[in-house]
Amino acid sequence: MGLALLRLQGKPRRHTLSQSAMAVMLRDMATVHSSENAEARLRRIEAVTDTTLAHLGVEQLLRELLRRIREILGVDTATVLLLAKGGHHLVATASSGLEEEVRQGVRIPVGEGFAGQIAARQQPLVIDRVGPDTVRNPLLWRKGICSLAGVPLLAGGELLGVLHVGSLHPRTFGEQDLHLLELAGERVALATRTRQSRAERTAAEALQRDLLPSRLPHVTGMELASRYVPAEEAGVSGDWYDVFTLPSGWLCVAIGDVVGRGLGAATVMSRMRTATRAYALDSNDPGEVLSKLDRHIRHFEPDSMATIAYGMWEPALDRMHLSLAGHLAPVVATPDAEPAIADTPVDPPIGASSAPVPRKTSTIEVPPDSVVLFYTDGLVERRHRPIEVGLELLRETVRTESPEAVCAAVMASLIDAGATGDDIAVLAMRRQHPDELRSMHLEFPAEPESLAEIRAALRRWLPAVGASDDDLADLLVTVGEASANAIEHAYGPLGGTVEIRLEADEREVHATITDRGNWRHPRGQHRGRGTRLMRHLSDDVRIDHGAEGTSVRIRRRLTGDEVP
Repeated sequence: MGLALLRLQGKPRRHTLSQSAMAVMLRDMATVHSSENAEARLRRIEAVTDTTLAHLGVEQLLRELLRRIREILGVDTATVLLLAKGGHHLVATASSGLEEEVRQGVRIPVGEGFAGQIAARQQPLVIDRVGPDTVRNPLLWRKGICSLAGVPLLAGGELLGVLHVGSLHPRTFGEQDLHLLELAGERVALATRTRQSRAERTAAEALQRDLLPSRLPHVTGMELASRYVPAEEAGVSGDWYDVFTLPSGWLCVAIGDVVGRGLGAATVMSRMRTATRAYALDSNDPGEVLSKLDRHIRHFEPDSMATIAYGMWEPALDRMHLSLAGHLAPVVATPDAEPAIADTPVDPPIGASSAPVPRKTSTIEVPPDSVVLFYTDGLVERRHRPIEVGLELLRETVRTESPEAVCAAVMASLIDAGATGDDIAVLAMRRQHPDELRSMHLEFPAEPESLAEIRAALRRWLPAVGASDDDLADLLVTVGEASANAIEHAYGPLGGTVEIRLEADEREVHATITDRGNWRHPRGQHRGRGTRLMRHLSDDVRIDHGAEGTSVRIRRRLTGDEVP
């Protein structure tokens, strides 16, 4: 290779090149060879995220990418540390050649150690000597790594984490190595962001579906209907609603909107829903419940904010107590008045203030046949019109009809063919007229926990058919005692159901409690007092035992001043 043929005086002769000419030729050839290798390696880098990896999850994808990066760069280890929630730590997520780092859950503070400095500066970094004074993670020098090169993982200018590679032999990572590593890092960051976004959206959608009621509860004396429409191509938001009853017979309604989108908003939404239910068990004052919720969010979710309307209906359903935290007031339609936006003070949103805020509760009378409509702002807000126009249109649409008809009319009136930019939640509630409540049928599992639900249903139904406070107290005891006897004596370990039928006839209430079990005789002394108490508090009690079960029939004359 170092020889050339020259012609001199017509005769060929061999001529040896000078050392300087030889060096130049070797350098040029090495450059060409190096360029060819670089182009080949670049092509392999381009293929790092090929379509064959499309089915893999984030961790599987990263492991495969790191395996390819090790091969392309000729290194012994390749590791990805992703930025944890909050942005203060890097967490070892995937590795090839240094799997212990992932299995041991290594966490590196941003700004500290090798990977932490890369994350803080968002610049590549190379070190030629690995030890306690240059890296934070002892696994790196215990593994015998001599040299490290790392780059930040950036997607759209946002830091996702750090990619670093290591060599078990002394190695000087040059500019070309760093260039290749940066190219690989760009593709890893892009693939990670795409996969994370897809996974987060799927998780957020699943969480939201699980938290929204699959069906609304059956509440004696109240009809319910709802609608939920997610925004088109805007990602999952934090809109939610909830309806639940308390052991005391109170009916609770919550509807809210967490600021933000994606999995973070859905997660805060789930925690708010759980906290609201927990605080509702301790208080019949919605303002107090929201004050506790605000304190909870400010302490445990300091970066979160949400609006919420929270209402509590008394057991008779004739009055609703309401508190608003930055949320739009519901529409109330009564048989004797035009529909109106509830005149209720609005306090600051949950989490909006750095200190506790006194929260107010308003009381709204709800006559029979009235409709109350709760909603989130996506229903009435549009870019092309003021919110006041949407609210007025909503007010004009709500009527004292069935909740299903109200929801259908509202959605048809306020939602046009254009794409909605926000989620929409609507919850309609109608208090039934006493004439619709002359009879009621209940069925519960034969277990002690059902007694609280039975009492709650009676607290709602009896006042609606004209029962006085004394009537209510006595019937709670008699029906409750008959139900408790069926739960205790009718069934064995396999359990069963208790059926309750209630009818209001003129000035009387008739209750029938039925089971389909085989009664066991009471054990122990001083039993049977419950039956004597039932007879004392009722006008008539009949107990019929048969082959197909037992029926207890109770008749109680109402003493209320006004009976529908």
